[in-house]
Amino acid sequence: MLRNSFVFLPGIGPQRERSFWAKGIIEWGHFLEEPEIGGISEGRKSFLDCELKSAEERYHKSDSSYFGQKLPSREQWRCLSDFSGSTIYLDIETTGVSPRSPITVVGIYDGRAMHTLVSGQNLTRANLAGILGRAKMIVTFNGASFDIPMIESQYPGSVPKVPHADLRYPLRRLGYTGGLKRIERELGIERDRRVEYMTGEDAVYLWRLWEKNGNGNALGLLKEYNAEDCRNLKSLASSVYVALKKRTFDTAIPS
Repeated sequence: MLRNSFVFLPGIGPQRERSFWAKGIIEWGHFLEEPEIGGISEGRKSFLDCELKSAEERYHKSDSSYFGQKLPSREQWRCLSDFSGSTIYLDIETTGVSPRSPITVVGIYDGRAMHTLVSGQNLTRANLAGILGRAKMIVTFNGASFDIPMIESQYPGSVPKVPHADLRYPLRRLGYTGGLKRIERELGIERDRRVEYMTGEDAVYLWRLWEKNGNGNALGLLKEYNAEDCRNLKSLASSVYVALKKRTFDTAIPS
């Protein structure tokens, strides 16, 4: 989907992009091959050609940070397929919702293995930066306003400047509202029965049990709850990508 996108170009919005697709200009190469395009002056066409050639070069170098900076935040979901092999799915647990509430657990799923960092054990800036630094893309739910700012506040510089798909917003565009667990149920995404009905408040309670009594079962359940959040983000992201690609792109190209 990324190489079908033009909205990262200066002055190109969704409406102009759709007009390109409708004319059969559905990928960067098609644009570059056209000697002229209606509504775009010769000088501007030359400028946009240079921008696309630069994007092509960055794409082949897997420089996802370039697209993270260029793409509007609401369109970062378009990178999900292109960088799927290096995407991480992230979720944190805290003692509250205040910006100063300590982070207790950071869960990071890379699509194959689950990495769980726990406060007082292995949750350090170095460990966070080491794992996150391998990512070409980050997926969260409500992470733009909560998870990422919290991490940056308490472990500054550990989050790479790569595309970030906060699924809360594309899901809203698709008509799904409410919390992560509710949306999962609507989409038929299941959780382990042990944590199926747990909430954020339960997560805080489990941490307090661990913190006060060293209750290993409480910490284990908290880690599993967090891991389910992370792992399910992958299924959720796949559903979002397919649905938004169909709505945004597939319906706009000539039949």
